[in-house]
Amino acid sequence: MKIGLQIPDFTWPGGAARLGTDLAAIARTADEAGFEFISVMDHFFQINVVGPPEHEMLEAYTTLGYLAGCTTRAKLITLVTGAVYRHPGILAKIVTTLDVLSGGRAWLGIGAAWNEEESRGLGIPFPPVAERFERLEETLEICLQMWSDNDGPYQGRHYQLERTLNSPKALSEPHPPIMIGGSGERKTLRFVARYAQACNLFPGPDLAHKLDVLREHCEREGRDYDEIQKTCYFIFDVGANGEKASQVVDQLGQLAELGFYAAIGAVADVHRITPLEIIGSEVIPAVADL
Repeated sequence: MKIGLQIPDFTWPGGAARLGTDLAAIARTADEAGFEFISVMDHFFQINVVGPPEHEMLEAYTTLGYLAGCTTRAKLITLVTGAVYRHPGILAKIVTTLDVLSGGRAWLGIGAAWNEEESRGLGIPFPPVAERFERLEETLEICLQMWSDNDGPYQGRHYQLERTLNSPKALSEPHPPIMIGGSGERKTLRFVARYAQACNLFPGPDLAHKLDVLREHCEREGRDYDEIQKTCYFIFDVGANGEKASQVVDQLGQLAELGFYAAIGAVADVHRITPLEIIGSEVIPAVADL
């Protein structure tokens, strides 16, 4: 079982003036502690489950580029990119750039997007859900084409590209892994089976059922279910002094039994650094062989 850090909240005691310094310290600590992933949300306003929209929120790919320079080993990913927030050709170029400059550590985490408030607020077109999924699928096709040897045109319903040139090529082979976030049974998990190397699900009593649905889609797509890495969102709360670490280990063990490869999520009081060190010393070694 691998552990990934998501950083969804940037409202820390030091304020905006110390954000860069604090974020670098968090990333370096997680990298050295053995976290497999370091991720950020792809939002422009803070989301309601974390805080009010006025709270600090950093743009995802600028932040990941900064984190690439602060770290040496952790994989870098958004959890997850809103497909309608960037033109697909530009998104492929962004992730390729991150992969090259990080030494092959970029993943593309992606979903159909859901936050209409920030989209309307910033003037980002936000089509109905059915069209957002159509655009997600075309984005996946465009990214895969730009990561191939085919630099020819792409003609889709929503996107038309005359030349899918992408130089330099990504360092990751055969391309930066694609993780699709979400648990929709009809489209999202079908897209995982068709296009992705990983999925990200939210915890809940239906996790085993969602994995069964993914397996069924894999059978229909002729895809090996076992080659898809299953990740689950997880809140890491080890307590102020590590008193909850064993509880976290037990919960991660339950996810491992279901077949999950990694748990990725927020760490309570991450700005204190100590919780990351506790996870590195008490949780990561305990779940390494699960």
